[in-house]
Amino acid sequence: MRYLKEVLDSEFMSSTCGNMNQRFEQAFCAKVDARYGITMNSGTSTMHACLAAAGVGPGDEVIVPALTVISTASVVLHQNAVPVIADIDPQTFNIDVDDVASKITERTKAIIPVSLYGLPADLDPLMEMADQHGLVVIEDAAQAHLAEYKGRKSGSICHMTSFSFENSKHITTGDGGIVTTNDEVLAVAVRKFATLGYAGLSASDGRVRKVLKEELQSPEYKRHDGFGWNYRMPEVAAAVGLAQTERIEEFVAMRRKIAGMYLAVIEEEGCEFLAPQVNPAGTNNAYFSFAAKYDAARTGRSWKEFRNRYVAFGGDGIYAAWAPLHLEPVMANEAFYGKGCPVRCPLYKGKVEYRPGLCPVAEAVQPQLMQFVNNYRDEEEARPKVEALRQTIRWARG
Repeated sequence: MRYLKEVLDSEFMSSTCGNMNQRFEQAFCAKVDARYGITMNSGTSTMHACLAAAGVGPGDEVIVPALTVISTASVVLHQNAVPVIADIDPQTFNIDVDDVASKITERTKAIIPVSLYGLPADLDPLMEMADQHGLVVIEDAAQAHLAEYKGRKSGSICHMTSFSFENSKHITTGDGGIVTTNDEVLAVAVRKFATLGYAGLSASDGRVRKVLKEELQSPEYKRHDGFGWNYRMPEVAAAVGLAQTERIEEFVAMRRKIAGMYLAVIEEEGCEFLAPQVNPAGTNNAYFSFAAKYDAARTGRSWKEFRNRYVAFGGDGIYAAWAPLHLEPVMANEAFYGKGCPVRCPLYKGKVEYRPGLCPVAEAVQPQLMQFVNNYRDEEEARPKVEALRQTIRWARG
């Protein structure tokens, strides 16, 4: 409330002249060990800006995982590029590094590994592939605030990292996102794409009207030297984000603790039909949610029966995973935006199909996945939900 009052008392300035976005960017970068941060109005805008900064354009290919939100593919299409879908690891649920390697072509421009449910993807081999083939790696860490991979934090490892501040995330601005990078050139490109291509923007400052005040008041000044969108974050949202960033360790620690409570129930009950997401050595899961595969064949109880019983015992419900990207109707039917779509363009020399069987592991795992709500305020609020899982496990055994 104190930060919000600062914004209101400043006559409700926007990010073009206020300082709340800049303070938020600096505070968040300090938490993830990154040099530069650029706030935006969503975690989709952030990925779009990363692709533009990477030079992804018509006919280029971008490798994305089969198990992710549709935005991971749609931002590729927004650049008139082609999403190439890779399968997942059956235990971590993250992108399969070997399948990525098999799908790199002369048209590949970038890779977007998604750190799913808070678990970092296997980033080192992807960065090695990028070095070998001249690619850009953009980590989608929308669900991975303060996640760690081999002693490094998501946000500091890949060429660029995209975070989301949508309302379900570890910290939130209602809607919003940030790109972090250690590359000054990429930071400038991202910021300019997100702010109408203003010529005078820098890697660390997006305050157009404050930084460029003298130039903007000159009739000779040419404002835009690049193409860009208006993806700025409002100052009021940045005020909320700054306050939340100051408590981010607390919020992430609580999710980890609650995930440990779910895991303890599964272990205590000797539950053989729920297989939690595996955390490889060297990773520290931020636990956006607690995810597990449910083996209905072992219980004779369907996925929906298990969920409904969990709710009956006092649980908050269980979320399913998204359908694999290539099976979503918009992808399977290539219902993008007409003749301009690169998949249909006669100049595109590749061949991409979105069909059943493309990613067999994702297709087998997705119907089994259960996501248990993890964003409770404290252990007391979470405990009845965790105990509901214990009761449901016992019920499922019959």
